[in-house]
Amino acid sequence: MTTATKDDELELAAPSAENLANVLIAVEQPPRPSALSASITFGWRSMLKIKHVPEQLFDVTAFPIMMTLMFTYLFGGALGNGSVTDYLQYLLPGIMVMSVVMTTMYTGVSVNTDISKGVFDRFRTLPIWRPAPLVGYLLGDAVRYLLASAVILTLGLVLGFRPAGGLAGVLLGVAMLVAFSFAFSWIWTMFGLLMRSEKSVMGVSMLVLFPLTFLSNILVDPGTMPGWLQAFVDVNPITLLVASVRGLMNGTPDAGATLWVLVAAGALILVFGTLTMRLYNRK
Repeated sequence: MTTATKDDELELAAPSAENLANVLIAVEQPPRPSALSASITFGWRSMLKIKHVPEQLFDVTAFPIMMTLMFTYLFGGALGNGSVTDYLQYLLPGIMVMSVVMTTMYTGVSVNTDISKGVFDRFRTLPIWRPAPLVGYLLGDAVRYLLASAVILTLGLVLGFRPAGGLAGVLLGVAMLVAFSFAFSWIWTMFGLLMRSEKSVMGVSMLVLFPLTFLSNILVDPGTMPGWLQAFVDVNPITLLVASVRGLMNGTPDAGATLWVLVAAGALILVFGTLTMRLYNRK
């Protein structure tokens, strides 16, 4: 092959400036994703993290099982007049609330971790709905709440729990719990933006969650408590959430508690969702 022939072939293979411009300059821009589509995509991203690190599910599988067995057989004989099964009817809705509410703090931990790694800087450059990454975290965690509820209910049925409210009451109780936990998670999302490390987020979260969950009607009837403690328990939001979930599952709905939970969930999203987005935009 001659030198002239080689030069001709190279000239034919080399793209012209006009061809490069046609390739690089798109005639039509891709459509902007909707708020729902972007949020679901980020929610799926949270699920993929669990796929690659499955031990993240310990807090919604092993922890609820341990809590249910421990409190059922530790207090059942003393508080259930010698009948563990009778105490379980009272305990299980409360333990389900405790297990799910205590896992809400991991939303803030995940947000803080991604911020420290610089991932959120890339998210904010994308042409998407601004709250989508944060809402995606919450949607992914909502799946975790459902999984924890399913684990506890399955174990409870094996141990002898029989909800008088039937399937409809159980589904409504779980829906109420997940809705409130979704709203409650906005608090920890805000702390995830404020705190410098994930350990700080966990420390503040546990400082708030432990008194809220244990100083409530989860384990015992508040009527057996001292008057000064009842005053706190009666206004504790977790007490009202447990009363709503327990009433729905037992077939004796507490309309006042249920209404309060729904109003509180809306207020949490309005207040802490707004504060979180302001912090996110300034971060």
